[in-house]
Amino acid sequence: MTVSERNEKTGSTLISGTVWRNWARTVEVRPTLVARPTSVAGVQRAIETARARGITVKAVGAGHSFTAIAEAPGVQLDLTRLTGLIDVDQARRRVRLLAGTCLRDIPELLAPYALAMENLGDIDSQSISGAISTGTHGTGASFGGIATQVVAALVVTASGDLLRIDENQNSELLPALSLGLGALGILVEVTLQCVPQFVLQAVEQPERLDAVLESVLERAAAVDHFEFYWFPHTKTALTKSNTRLPADAHREPLTVTKAYLDDVVVANGVFRLTCNLGRIAPAAIPGINRMAEKLTGNRRFTDLSTNVFITRRTVRFKEMEYAIPAEHVVSALREINAVIQRRGLRISFPLEVRFAKEDSLWLSTASGRATVYIAAHRFFREDHREYFAALEEVLRSFGGRPHWGKMHTQDAESLRQVYPHFDNFIELRDRLDPERLFANRYLDRVLGA
Repeated sequence: MTVSERNEKTGSTLISGTVWRNWARTVEVRPTLVARPTSVAGVQRAIETARARGITVKAVGAGHSFTAIAEAPGVQLDLTRLTGLIDVDQARRRVRLLAGTCLRDIPELLAPYALAMENLGDIDSQSISGAISTGTHGTGASFGGIATQVVAALVVTASGDLLRIDENQNSELLPALSLGLGALGILVEVTLQCVPQFVLQAVEQPERLDAVLESVLERAAAVDHFEFYWFPHTKTALTKSNTRLPADAHREPLTVTKAYLDDVVVANGVFRLTCNLGRIAPAAIPGINRMAEKLTGNRRFTDLSTNVFITRRTVRFKEMEYAIPAEHVVSALREINAVIQRRGLRISFPLEVRFAKEDSLWLSTASGRATVYIAAHRFFREDHREYFAALEEVLRSFGGRPHWGKMHTQDAESLRQVYPHFDNFIELRDRLDPERLFANRYLDRVLGA
């Protein structure tokens, strides 16, 4: 690795590219240059360099997307040094963060102000800019994805200029730029609308799948955060219901031993072994899943929101997730089950079902409709293609929209049909990045070259 260019004043270092891989090992690229800016000026410097050399530039966070959305064959902007809390508006409960700040670090940054993010997904390794740019979400029929918490942003455009978006400046652009796929510019600052710190009372229990499906929309509406997992080849759903409580509520967290046994030994260690066994002997998978069904026990605990939302996952996998109108969830799951049986597929990973309220972001998977998310996974050493293709056909028949950071086969032509604001986004892209400085092969496919 050789240093090819350095500018101390702007805090930007450019090095010749080394091989970069995403977490799922589905994408590999050797960038021409890697920039690790420590300031907004450093980002501008990297964009200037890309333009001068006639190559593209893309920001990358934790690399947790399964698609090639962060693939950067030109200048790769590594934002891991552009992190931290800039300021806090305690009266309005708003916090301004540098774009590379990791989700796992935000709770500690907010704790002195007794604030929390309103909702989170179950993985916190992503950068805040990566999470909102790909549409990362949690669950809760009355809550939106992380991008809906964005109230202001600072973006470096393709010209190298700074574009500020808030309620006083360019507010009409917020529905596009808060979930912009990295196609409109480089996010360097993000302002989040936070809420008072809160506690979650968690109830996790196995239930009959048919019983859950009979009243699933009512279940999702009756509790703050509801989701469930279903292991194919079984008749059981693991339900998770989280109720929000004030920060001073009595807490009964999992003991260290219980958390270690459940989340480290069983959920990751034993599961890794069974996934490898299933890869070697697929015929054993239904039996393994039925064993997992019995190992999934009841547990109740109460803890700070982030300690409940986040799940530790060390088993590597590939993932596809589709968002469909919430009213189709039962029909979709029954059709998926029928497809798995009809094709004789052997699936070791559970399907995950989560919920979100309607929002108004242009490229949000929940834009304009109450939404249910159905996520399918395969062990990273297994061939995912037949399974994902079969489920994608089912979910597209219900008007499905793929998660931007998870595997799918759709392109601009098909996506235009399910996003009412798709052409508005393209028009804005033409204005902010007419030469496609921020393009890559994934964006060429999903937005058009």
